Amino acid sequence: MTDPSRPLVAESLVPEPSLSVVNRIQAKLPEMSSVMAKVAKYLMENRQAPLDLNIVELAKITGTSAATVTRFCRLLGYTGYAPMRVAIAADAARADSRDSWMADIPRPFGPDDAPADVVSTLLNAHARSLRETAAVLNLGELKNMARRIARSSHLDIYGVGGSGIMAAELKLRLYRIGINCHYWTDVHAGLASAAILNPQGVAIGISNSGRTREIVEMLQVARAQGAFTIAITNNVGSPLAEVADQIIITSVYEQFMQPDDLSVKHVQLFVLDVLYLLTSQEIFPQASTYLADSSMATSPHRHPVRMPRRPYVVGPAAETASRARGRA
Repeated sequence: MTDPSRPLVAESLVPEPSLSVVNRIQAKLPEMSSVMAKVAKYLMENRQAPLDLNIVELAKITGTSAATVTRFCRLLGYTGYAPMRVAIAADAARADSRDSWMADIPRPFGPDDAPADVVSTLLNAHARSLRETAAVLNLGELKNMARRIARSSHLDIYGVGGSGIMAAELKLRLYRIGINCHYWTDVHAGLASAAILNPQGVAIGISNSGRTREIVEMLQVARAQGAFTIAITNNVGSPLAEVADQIIITSVYEQFMQPDDLSVKHVQLFVLDVLYLLTSQEIFPQASTYLADSSMATSPHRHPVRMPRRPYVVGPAAETASRARGRA
């Protein structure tokens, strides 16, 4: 069992080598001091700068010290500045070797793209976002969140627009296993609910950008009431992340999206499903019973499964069968 009072170590769902330097920075940013965050901010904006800078030059540009840069590298999992430079070079090489269209980071869709190209590009974009999200998930923190939800007196879930759809999905899943929860897409109703939460309550705010004012306000009120707050966002430095006790990071290649949420819903639903399953584990006997009961209650409203009267045959076999029927 995870002790919430102890520092949590990031546990990856994907082997560590799959993490790019940028992924590592995003995952570790909440643990960084304000001085280390200067290095992180610079590297996020100038991702290949270390290839042209030595450690002293990078420290000077970021207003830090060589010792700070070294600690920064070790926090990311590298033994020092040189291994991090090698990793950045490897990331750059992988990016350069990708085809401009069939790449993991594809170009935007064009009006004349063939359907096969659309399918391949979209699939690559979704798969990349899911892999990168899995790579930065902190399993220790997720278990702690699941435990808090399972033991909560009430759970609020906040989301607007596309994130509101995800809030409804999570509410539907958790409600079926006996979690007392509601989702709110209207800020007035959400604020009213947040205001009556207590320290036994949990509140989840969902916003890809982390800048949606309504979500930030609702989560802020919930936290002021003593509730345990969770942010699900792609931006660890966002206002939403600042008012959360713990953060679930999603990863979406934002320059590709047309519209903005082509891959957002996939990664949001992925982390929500992980959170749901971990919560189910915490109350497994209850969850199993409730799921079975609800399935039994709704089963009379489903049409029975009907077997086809004869197998549907296509191709050469169908032609053979047709000729046989003609001879008969």
